[in-house]
Amino acid sequence: MPPPPTEVPRLDLAPKLQRPLSLWNPLDYLRLLYWVFYFPQALRWYVDTFGGGYVPSNQMNWRKVLEILRDNPVQRQLLLQGVFLTVVTPLLLSWGLEQIGVPIVWGGVAYGVALGVALGVAFGVALGVAYGVALGVAFGVAGGVAGGVAGGVALGVAYGVAYGVALGVAYGVAGGVAGGVAYGVAFGVAFGVALGVAYGVAFGVTGGVAGGVAFLRPDSYLIGIFTRFPKKIWLSPAAVTPLSIPWVGPALKRWLKNDWELGVNNINELLAYSLQFVPVVQTVNDLLARLPNDQIIYRISKLAEHPFDWNLIRLASAHFYPRPLKGQLRTDTPAHATAAGFWLLHAHSPAAASQAFAVVRDCLYGEEMHVLAVSLALFKTAEDVSAIAAIEPPNFPASPFLRPVTWRALQRFCHVISDTKTVVGSVSRTARAFASNRALGELKHILNNVQEVPEAERQLVEAIAKQWRNALLDVATSVGEETLDQPVRNPYVVGDPVEGELFVGREDILRQLEELWLMGRQMQSVVLYGHRRMGKTSILRNAAKTVGSGLRLVYVNMLRSASAESISDVLMAITDEISETLDVPAPSDRELMEQPTRTFDRYLKRVIEGLADTETLIIAIDEFEKIEALIEAGKLTPDFIAYLRGLMQMSPRLGFAFAGLHTLEEMTQDYFNPFFASVIPIRVGFLQPGAVQQLLANPDPEFPLDYRREALDRISQLTTGQPYLTQLVGFQLVRRFNDQVFEQKRSRENVFTVEDVEIVTEAPEFFNRGRYYFTGIWDQAGRDEPQQQLILQRLAPHRSGLSLQDLQNQTQLEKDALNAALNVLQRHDVVQVRDDQARIIVELFRRWLLRQG
Repeated sequence: MPPPPTEVPRLDLAPKLQRPLSLWNPLDYLRLLYWVFYFPQALRWYVDTFGGGYVPSNQMNWRKVLEILRDNPVQRQLLLQGVFLTVVTPLLLSWGLEQIGVPIVWGGVAYGVALGVALGVAFGVALGVAYGVALGVAFGVAGGVAGGVAGGVALGVAYGVAYGVALGVAYGVAGGVAGGVAYGVAFGVAFGVALGVAYGVAFGVTGGVAGGVAFLRPDSYLIGIFTRFPKKIWLSPAAVTPLSIPWVGPALKRWLKNDWELGVNNINELLAYSLQFVPVVQTVNDLLARLPNDQIIYRISKLAEHPFDWNLIRLASAHFYPRPLKGQLRTDTPAHATAAGFWLLHAHSPAAASQAFAVVRDCLYGEEMHVLAVSLALFKTAEDVSAIAAIEPPNFPASPFLRPVTWRALQRFCHVISDTKTVVGSVSRTARAFASNRALGELKHILNNVQEVPEAERQLVEAIAKQWRNALLDVATSVGEETLDQPVRNPYVVGDPVEGELFVGREDILRQLEELWLMGRQMQSVVLYGHRRMGKTSILRNAAKTVGSGLRLVYVNMLRSASAESISDVLMAITDEISETLDVPAPSDRELMEQPTRTFDRYLKRVIEGLADTETLIIAIDEFEKIEALIEAGKLTPDFIAYLRGLMQMSPRLGFAFAGLHTLEEMTQDYFNPFFASVIPIRVGFLQPGAVQQLLANPDPEFPLDYRREALDRISQLTTGQPYLTQLVGFQLVRRFNDQVFEQKRSRENVFTVEDVEIVTEAPEFFNRGRYYFTGIWDQAGRDEPQQQLILQRLAPHRSGLSLQDLQNQTQLEKDALNAALNVLQRHDVVQVRDDQARIIVELFRRWLLRQG
């Protein structure tokens, strides 16, 4: 049953040959001869499929041809088969013509064949150098066969005509004239004129007719008038005649109306495997002229997605007649302007493209394409780092985008601009080096993924990325050059709270504190909780400097009160810190010993009253779980928690910040419940990869060493952003660098690589130096919920973890006990459970466990 009229077939017009042609198969010579005269497009397909692919004509030369013929047996064999056909076919055809009565003089045939073969081979080789072996073979065989046969027939016919005419004229004149001289002159003139006219007419007519037939193929056109459109174009006259076959235009118009994208696919098949360029262009232009404005840009973008011939896009804007290849682009209609814009992007003229797209800015996707072209025009003009840094990109439109991949590339270009500003303007060599490397990394990403960019702007994006990369490489060399004459001061902090430049990556937490402490009518008390060495202390120590100038923060570390015997000792420690920070004399020890709470209340009120009108006070109490330990040891009564809660309500200008290991779920005692109703919990977790990179690469404005991006990525993978371990890796890298360069006197780059990272993190010294962190995690897993250490031991040998079922089998734990222990390990950021798979989060901790046996 035939398909309904609205159904659009998907044309697949390429030959279906499954193997290369054989030198020893006679049928393959007939196939090649058929391709040359009836399906020349198959030769290009053959080279693309079996011969190593198409080489652009601007890259072809004698050296390239010789290289192809030397290294590519398929194309070398194709050339040999073409030469064979060029020599043999004219001889066979001439013999066949003689058998059917065509007058042939074999001397003329030999001359014509030799001349045709010489011209055919020469023409084929010349085209081969310019355009490749496939086109050279096609024109060589066709030219050789046509030249040989036509030359042989023409010489034979011309000789016969000239001989007859000359004799007739000569004897006619001789009969009417007496005398040998007259006869000789007449015969000579007549023979010369007749022979010249005969040769001229013979070759002129033969050449003209042959050329016209060879190019226009009227035989194919006449056949095509009476045939329906076949599914295999190589059976169709459309493959070899440029004359517009009547059914091509209507069929194409129907397809495009019913399914534009499938119709565009069929357009490209027609352009690739037929010569029906004219009806294709006419049909496309006719349909584009009738499209509503809100469809024009989308439809033409699909047309320009992967066109076989970009002239189709150009002629959707330019005049087709009288000079289709040199017609002036038009922007008088939305369709003409849009087609001109896409063509100009392809032609590396983004400034002109922006003018074309300006005509359709009010159409759907028009503003997007205009800004895209404007951006590319700006980027293209920047040829050095100063010009790149000076670029002020336009405001990008909001999504959804017609060209999302291009916009992602443009965003990366904007990142490069930002980094280049640092390269040009920063006084810090380290900052410039890091910015330069980061910009080069962005450009590398663009170039590695440029094939995903739509074809219209792909080459333009690639050219800009290479241009900027070369500009940055020129300055990167000078930025990276520095001679070190003394050991590098190690800027990384291991164990102690981090302050200054190294305190990075906690912007989200500091933003919360700013909202709670500066933007409300009264101070809010908070509790920072998270696992050990996550940076809670560093947040407290840096909060006053980063949150706001009106904030006065008093830091109290409860580790100093671990040996306290009473509430007096605890309040005395807090009072001492307040006095030292705010320079307010503290009450005497005797007063605090006799009446601790009353004395402390009066002192705290006096401190608050002494604050400036714009100032507020935060008392930060670190290692808060020590208070719970003092309560459990009987040194403090549970009422102390209620007392702290009362202090939090003393004044709207007073707040508390507590930090500790316990999660909220682990503060289970009844005396904690009212306390936590009065504080805002803030969880402190791992650093993000970007923060890890910033911390390592920019620890100090004058840090002279750098990291490969791959090395930074590897550190992020090993530490998962654990702040203490991140600092420890950086610390060990600098130590190893100093030892290599200044102790061992070895020459090396001032750049850390993945190899450096692997060496320091596999060294026993690394795990020995980090033992306080590793043993702290392990010891805490031995408390609280039982069997946590057993779970960690079973997970350690498996980098990607174990399924919960396998973990249960290996630990022999009941399901409830296993889940309870895993819940604690998850709350402490030690283990992650996802999709019924449990694994140790921090790779370096897993490796430490393996070393413990």
